[in-house]
Amino acid sequence: MTDANEPQARGRRGQPRALAIVPARLGSTRMPRKMLRRETGRYLFEHTVRNTERAPSIARVVLATDSDEIVRAAAEVGVEAVLTSPEHPSGTDRVHEAWNLLAAGGDADYDVVVNVQGDEPDLPTADLDLVVSAFAEDDVEIATLCAPVTSREEALDPAVVKVVRDARGDALYFSRSAVPSFEHPSRPMRPGAPGLKAVERHIGVYGFRPDALAEFCALPQGELEATESLEQLRWLEAGRRMRVLVASETTYGIDTEEDYAAFVARTGRENEGELLEGSKTR
Repeated sequence: MTDANEPQARGRRGQPRALAIVPARLGSTRMPRKMLRRETGRYLFEHTVRNTERAPSIARVVLATDSDEIVRAAAEVGVEAVLTSPEHPSGTDRVHEAWNLLAAGGDADYDVVVNVQGDEPDLPTADLDLVVSAFAEDDVEIATLCAPVTSREEALDPAVVKVVRDARGDALYFSRSAVPSFEHPSRPMRPGAPGLKAVERHIGVYGFRPDALAEFCALPQGELEATESLEQLRWLEAGRRMRVLVASETTYGIDTEEDYAAFVARTGRENEGELLEGSKTR
């Protein structure tokens, strides 16, 4: 059996040099000012930046924000940050402006730009490395992650974005619907059919070649993107390929007060564990 991420034989290049840009918007509909929440002793954006810095494949991490207040907070904790326009419709557009600002300063000697959302502090560093490793193949322009869906409820939840991949591991389609169809009232599940196991959820971390990032942001919104409210469909609708790799685990962003409370509790337990482990070695 082959690994789910094993590519077919294609042209390869050396280890890519990667920059991570973390978009961090001050405003949020469901959780206002969440980037500046600090119940753990660290800002939320700081957790994400420090976690991303631990990935061996990431040479540098830059915070991209629309807020002077976040820029000041970043300086306070030693995080590199750039101020971007508050008018961007998406995090990808903010990442693109930040990249352009760095390039204008002669500071853009990177093969890959990784977009890590500011409210994703728990991404396994191995999965960030996995995204970067995809660009060792010459024909990969954009790469992202997926993970198996684990329940019928998850498969049917429109808040969970699903992805269908081809035999190469490239995306065929992203949807808020349950695709591929794993059950149908007029067609009972066949014995031995993959069913729910065939459904995969998208994890919204993206790696771009710099030219692909510019092309992506220059493309007009497509009909499928507007229908599903999923910007990644813009690239597919334009006839381009996007590599989708299977993550080592499913992680969830912080979108609500409940999500943040769970993160604070989890971080507290992790810190206690580190203190206990340290006391044993002294």
